[in-house]
Amino acid sequence: MSFKQLGLTEALLTAVAEQGYSIPTPVQQQTIPLMLSGKDILAGAQTGTGKTASFALPLLQRLAEEVDFSQGSRPVRGLILTPTRELALQVFDSIKAYGKYIPLTAEVIVGGVSVGMQTRNLRRGCDIIVATPGRLLDHVQQRNVNLSKVDILVLDEADRMLDMGFLPDIKRLMGLLPKRRQTVLFSATIANGIKTLAAALLNNPTEVSVARQNATADTITEQLYAINKEYKREVLSYLIGSNNWQQVLVFVRTKHGADRLQKQLMTDGIRATALHGDKTQGARNKALEAFKTGKVSVLVATDIAARGLDIEDLPHVVNFDLPQVPEDYVHRIGRTGRAGATGVAISLVCPDEARYLAELEKFLKRQIPRVADTGHEPISLNVVDAPKKNAPNKTTGNKDFRHNKKTQPVGKSSKSPDNLGKPAGRRGAARSSKR
Repeated sequence: MSFKQLGLTEALLTAVAEQGYSIPTPVQQQTIPLMLSGKDILAGAQTGTGKTASFALPLLQRLAEEVDFSQGSRPVRGLILTPTRELALQVFDSIKAYGKYIPLTAEVIVGGVSVGMQTRNLRRGCDIIVATPGRLLDHVQQRNVNLSKVDILVLDEADRMLDMGFLPDIKRLMGLLPKRRQTVLFSATIANGIKTLAAALLNNPTEVSVARQNATADTITEQLYAINKEYKREVLSYLIGSNNWQQVLVFVRTKHGADRLQKQLMTDGIRATALHGDKTQGARNKALEAFKTGKVSVLVATDIAARGLDIEDLPHVVNFDLPQVPEDYVHRIGRTGRAGATGVAISLVCPDEARYLAELEKFLKRQIPRVADTGHEPISLNVVDAPKKNAPNKTTGNKDFRHNKKTQPVGKSSKSPDNLGKPAGRRGAARSSKR
């Protein structure tokens, strides 16, 4: 099937061809005709399936067919809500690329940047808004934007919006929209919360599903290293250095943990940067750009990057900390193995995380493959053997693992500029294999 067979206009077909796309993905084949017909949709689609084009293309076509281009300032008629700034910016870039030959205007409204510029752009008028809920509500309260004429609403990564506590904001925004509209809801997982939200927002929706529920992509090779917490950093540095990995996305649980691990990796001679919610939007954009262009090899991130980070052919994802919410595991490792490419997802799991692992594997309905030789003594990840919360670690007591004399940096110090990003030395490999 071709994009032309889906009923798209020549202007959109030309833009799609310029993006290098020739054959629509399964979610695009199912969703585009439904959106063009005006139906409400509940779509279960994982990241990397081409879902952005599946709603952006028909949204552009429908709005272009029904707009009066003779008018100067036009009301907002298309609204796309996303959970994170990164995803909003990514969707906005797609709207601009696909709408290159269609005279519609769009604005992206996110936090972390100047409100003044956004205010001027909104008051000037636009056809489409891509936004995060909180910042959009700020502009609504300041009377910078009117949403009473919205014809098409898209909620992208709706499950993540619920996880991040955006439900009250979403409900407030829904009260500002006309009841007669087309609503499309995309979610990587269809849990009970999403079903409840869909029932409240959608009118007799058509369900679209392009992947097994709670499933990871078949293109991803998963590996689990069962190791004690104090050895996680050493194993990570060894894997990166000895294999000369040039692009690795590492997920941690906290903002402080992201900054700390980034500094430790730099000490190990590995080029790294950190991405989390405490950084300004400018700093976040700079970190992403450095990672995408290869200026750094490792991006250490909290779950803020699990949605909306789109990197072509990202080969490696590492869960330095196992996520507390099982669904986040699917989103995290979904950063690799996208659009048919292959990828490797590694999880470093210590006994403290045994309960998270049990919940995750129950959610996945399978066991994550274990690596037999981790370079350390075998440990148990059974829940019954896991240390109780707040109990001291039997191996290290209450000491911070950075002060454990057994833990040494892999490779030379980052103070040596000519060593940045080079593989770890043989000495580091020998130490790991002896344990």
